[in-house]
Amino acid sequence: MNIHQALDWRYAVREFSPEKLDTRTVETLLDAARKSASSYGLQPYKLLVVESRPVRQALLAHSFGQQKVLECSHLIVFAAQTEIGDHTVDRYVDQFVKTRGVPASDIAGYVEHMKQALSGKTAAEKQAWTHQQAYIALGTLLTAAATMQIDSCPMTGFDHKAYDEVLGLPELGLESTAIVALGYRSVWDTTAQLPKVRFDYEDVVWTV
Repeated sequence: MNIHQALDWRYAVREFSPEKLDTRTVETLLDAARKSASSYGLQPYKLLVVESRPVRQALLAHSFGQQKVLECSHLIVFAAQTEIGDHTVDRYVDQFVKTRGVPASDIAGYVEHMKQALSGKTAAEKQAWTHQQAYIALGTLLTAAATMQIDSCPMTGFDHKAYDEVLGLPELGLESTAIVALGYRSVWDTTAQLPKVRFDYEDVVWTV
């Protein structure tokens, strides 16, 4: 299956089967999201895997009736960091030095640029930025799932503050961005056979 076949096969699943994804498959998908692009490579977000059925049951009450939150194989919560600043960059620098084996002084100018770019944002702009980065990772996860023929359904239609409270995210310096239900489509989900509705190439892609 090439990339276009995979994306044509993918759709937002309405009903999942009871079949569970194996641990290795889930870890592969999460690792794909970990490798996603992000601004400056800072990755200001976390991915939470919600396996507990009681916790999912609690979340269902804040999911606007979307039963798949409970019925899918795995529920993933993308959560953006709420405190962004110099420490965000310093954390990246530590990883950069560890990964590439070079002194931090080699990228001192770049580090200063990143810190200035973040400090120039208002608190609201910083939060918008962190959520944008989480969405990029979300797209990577969805594409990876499609290439592996793993079904998914991304959702933003939930009570974000209630989710945050149930999951204890404020204490972790996080707030929810989006959730993704993963698993296998049910044979009863008739929407799987419907043609994909997308605008034509010429309507979406412009050359200037």
